Amino acid sequence: MADAPWAEIREKFQAALALSRVELHKNPEKEPYKSKYSARALLEEVKALLGPAPEDEDERPQADDSLGAGDHALGLPAELVEAEGPVAQGAVRRAVIEFHLGVNHIDTEELSAGEEHLVKCLRLLRKYRLSHDCVSLYIQAQNNLGILWSEREEIETAQAYLESSEALYNQYMKEIGSPPLDPTEHFLPEEEKLAEQERSKRFEKVYTHNLYYLAQVYQHMEMFEKAAHYCHSTLKRQLEHNAYHPMEWAINAATLSQFYINKQCFMEARHCLSAANVIFGQTGKIRTTEDTTEAEGDVPELYHQRKGEIARCWIKYCLTLMQNAQLSMQDNIGELDLDKQSELRALRKKELDEEESVRKKAVQFGTGELCDAISAVEEKVSYLRPSDFEEARELFLMGQHYVFEAKEFFQIDGYVTDHIEVVQDHSALFKVLAFFETDMERRCKMHKRRIAMLEPLIVDLNPQYYLLVNRQIQFEVAHAYYDMMDLKIAIADKLRDPDSHIVKKINSLNKSALKYYQLFLDSLRDPNKVFPEHIGEDVLRPAMLAKFRVARLYGKIITADPKKELENLATSLEHYKFIVDYCEKHPEAAQEIEVELELSKEMVSLLPTKMERFRTKMSLT
Repeated sequence: MADAPWAEIREKFQAALALSRVELHKNPEKEPYKSKYSARALLEEVKALLGPAPEDEDERPQADDSLGAGDHALGLPAELVEAEGPVAQGAVRRAVIEFHLGVNHIDTEELSAGEEHLVKCLRLLRKYRLSHDCVSLYIQAQNNLGILWSEREEIETAQAYLESSEALYNQYMKEIGSPPLDPTEHFLPEEEKLAEQERSKRFEKVYTHNLYYLAQVYQHMEMFEKAAHYCHSTLKRQLEHNAYHPMEWAINAATLSQFYINKQCFMEARHCLSAANVIFGQTGKIRTTEDTTEAEGDVPELYHQRKGEIARCWIKYCLTLMQNAQLSMQDNIGELDLDKQSELRALRKKELDEEESVRKKAVQFGTGELCDAISAVEEKVSYLRPSDFEEARELFLMGQHYVFEAKEFFQIDGYVTDHIEVVQDHSALFKVLAFFETDMERRCKMHKRRIAMLEPLIVDLNPQYYLLVNRQIQFEVAHAYYDMMDLKIAIADKLRDPDSHIVKKINSLNKSALKYYQLFLDSLRDPNKVFPEHIGEDVLRPAMLAKFRVARLYGKIITADPKKELENLATSLEHYKFIVDYCEKHPEAAQEIEVELELSKEMVSLLPTKMERFRTKMSLT
């Protein structure tokens, strides 16, 4: 170490740390990094006072300094070498300065310089990295390099650094285990050194950050199972060590629920969402920590946005659980199959047994009062797939509650796409609830509610800017009218002599369904109003379904005019033929609509004969 007074070095270092913590918005508007640059100047002074490191005398790069060479990069086990003696102590202190210079340069968006300092830090510490004095600093330097390379989108390099940190933490805890020195302690007098409990808290926080960054890297690499595992571990550790921001934690837990929903792990998804609700409720109520973001609870708009986002995750939970039950219980025409309903009830008992034994313990967040609070939220909603209307209705009402909550923030003025998606989810909740309803009149009313919420959106949206969304809504509204018409026909079939009112109603629904299917199909035309010879893959199935349903709708129009009926049959045949001809020219389309194609072929074969008989009958009368 240089001959400078140790007190002066410590003082400059502490001043540099204080300046590093100054938030950017507290600097002058035209000099946002003023405090960072001042901190950097002090760190450079400390570095000069400490004197040159032994490595600085020979600037030739070493073979094991680059990533991918040497066990620090590959995460191989380290040998324990204590940082003892003046040379080792000097190297460690210089490494602390290099680390802070690296972070400083990254904070001011000078990534290459930041990388250089962090790599120097690793080089100085390399042989001591498993020691009580150096392990925390080494892991933090690697974590920061992992983040840096991740921002450069060099994900595999980021992964190597972060996995190396994880391996070093695990080796240290297994072989040594005692709370290691915090990097700041290298510039503290003996009487100001941290207590064991504080050291442990800080070291565990470093490891939690490591897991958090690994979760993001695995997500980026589309290793979703692994990403979810690391995200869950991070959230669990943050609660255990009381090191979290409620709003951020809640959003991360709600986002994790979507992974479990996609995996059909509804118990785990419910737990994440319930925990998100409870922790989100702490926003603005818990004591802020030194690294709490100022926005946490201070910005009403952000608070309401996050609340709306969590509500949307709950909507997806309720909707997907109901849809999953429908898929498990419906027959080949989409109606309730009683045998499949019995199978689902038997399967639910098995799921309950699993919950009590293994799965619940594996995902549980928190202990004591927190655990009880989460359980209280969980008890309000089932994670089992509903097997009847009453159970489905409970989920529907919960989903609808969160629809209203989400719409409070995601309003059509300012959040057009989000608002529409929430309304579409609301419509989907009614649609799937209708599956469980046995009363056909009540089912009609549910579809009517769907139309009432969707139709106004078509009026409000400019098709030039919202073409895809417009298509989705047109198709959905058409389908709702189509389902209502089928239900009214089924009701009429049960009557001995349907009156003119019900016939008029069936034709009115038919006309509305035709209108919206035609709007959807017309949206596929080019600027010259010509229908495409080749339909894009993204709209192929809905386009073919629309053609099929239009064909069927024309065949269902009730009329006393024989001439009009013949015209309708001809139009119906034309649409059925389009489907058959298109699939002959484009065989890949046949896979998208196998059932509808077979029925279309059948109708192309039957309708000409029916029409000929009809003509003969007309000529005789």
